[in-house]
Formats: sequence, structure tokens, C-alpha cells
Amino acid sequence: MKKINVITFLAIATLGTTMLYGQASRTWVSGVGDDANPCSRTAPCKTFAGAISKTAVGGEIDALDPGGFGAVTITKAITIDGGGGQVASVLVSGTNGIVVSAGANDTVIIRNLRINGISSGLNGIQFNSGKDLNIENCFIFGFTQNGINITLSATGSSVHILNCVIKNNAGDGIRASNSAGIVNVGIENTAVILDNVGIEAAQNAHIIINRSFVESAASDGIKAGDATSSQAQISVDHTDISGNNNGVTTTAGGSIAIADSKIAFNSGTAMNQTAGGIASFQTNRIHSNGATGTFGTANQQ
Repeated sequence: MKKINVITFLAIATLGTTMLYGQASRTWVSGVGDDANPCSRTAPCKTFAGAISKTAVGGEIDALDPGGFGAVTITKAITIDGGGGQVASVLVSGTNGIVVSAGANDTVIIRNLRINGISSGLNGIQFNSGKDLNIENCFIFGFTQNGINITLSATGSSVHILNCVIKNNAGDGIRASNSAGIVNVGIENTAVILDNVGIEAAQNAHIIINRSFVESAASDGIKAGDATSSQAQISVDHTDISGNNNGVTTTAGGSIAIADSKIAFNSGTAMNQTAGGIASFQTNRIHSNGATGTFGTANQQ
């Protein structure tokens, strides 16, 4: 009997320790969850912020059903997945939607989310630090600053934006800068619509845009330039740049190379090289732009 009691005591003690201090490799959130829960599939949490402290490094938070799961700050390698075929949203007012301040070797994946600034949120996704940020199948809209704001101060970071819609933000749809070294940003199959500037490379940002469209920007569809750096560079392929004020613009320190793309119906200049340089290859289709000229001062290759 004593032996059984000792074993029982140890089992209870171990279970209690796990419940208090353990972190699961996969946790769950639900629209009807509770952050006091352990975030298991049968007892999910209510918010991403509630689940993240209960999720192990390199683990994953998944949405069980539709819901608004709140703003969150990510400080470690993790995946947040809203699931397919449902509305998993982050609805924010007066703050950033998702802040990524992860470690130098951390990879963060944000997938299948609707991030809504309701015309008062700051940035949809704010990337401060981390090795690699992946944003996949997300709809980011309604922010007073930028949809995706990349402001790094370390070397060796990268960002990949795949199959997303970034729309109706008062600043940039996507903006990238790095004060310490190059940040490489890849954008594939993404729509950037109705922002002030669609996609912008600032200090030490290299952006590659492929098979995307950038439309209806109040200022510039695609912009590269930063007087503090000559490394604001963008490469564009197979992309539709239409209905903006200016199609593509470079300022001091910026360069854009564009091929196999359409630049049309921009009310200002198709290619607005105020400084820096634009290389336009002959595979582009450029037509029906504003009276200020089709090429501006860009160079045809």
C-alpha cells in the first residue's frame, strides 16, 4: 500500500508540474475559448496572446473555428495559423496588429489570418527582429501606418510574403528598412491595393517582386530610395502596376529593375526617376499613362 501511495503521489506531482510549467508543441484557440484553459484542442484558449505563453519554441498555434483572436507580440520561433476556409482575425484599434520581436535565429510563420486595423490601428505586422518572417495567405487592411512594416537593426534577416492581399492602408502597403545590414524581402503572388505607397524599399532593403499586382496607390505604386543608403533596390518581374499616381519611382539611393511587367493607366508618370535609377527592359508593356510622359527619365534596356 505504501508503494502505491508513493507512486500515486509522484504521478500527481509530475502532472501538477507539467500543468504549471509545461509548454505544448501545438496549442489551439477558439472563438468560444478561455485564456485560463491549457490551450489544448478540447480546452482551447481565447486569444493568440493567451496561447503564446503556453506554446513551446518552434511550436504552432492553430485556430479551431472562426473568431477574433486579438493582437499579439511574438518573441520566439513560432507558427500562427488561422486555418483554411474560416475567418480567423486580428482586430486592433490604436496599436499594431502583430509585433514580431524574435531572436536572431528565430523563424516566425504567420499564415491564414485577416488582420484588420479598422482605420485606427498602427501597422498590421511590425517586424522588429528575427531571422526569417514568413507571411502567407493573409489579408491585411485598414491601418493608419503600414500594412507590413519591416524596421530591422541587425544583419542576416529575410522576409517572404506569399499569396497575400494588403489593402487600404494610409501609409505603405509594404515597407522595408534595416539600419545595420541588408534585409532581403521576397514578394510572390500578392496584391497591394489602395495604399499611399504600394511597396517601398528604404535603407538597406532588397525587394524582389514576382507575379503580383500593385494598384491604386495615391502616391507611388513601387518606390525605392533612401538618402542614407544606396542599397534601396527592387527587382520586378511579371507584375501589373496600374492605376497609381506614379507607377514606379526612384529617389536618392534607390534603384529599380523591371521586366516582363505591365505599367498602365497611372495618372502621373509610368517611371518617375527623380534620382537613383530605373532600368526598364523591352519585355515590359507600357501604355496609357499620364501626360507627364511614359518613361520619365528612366533608361530603356
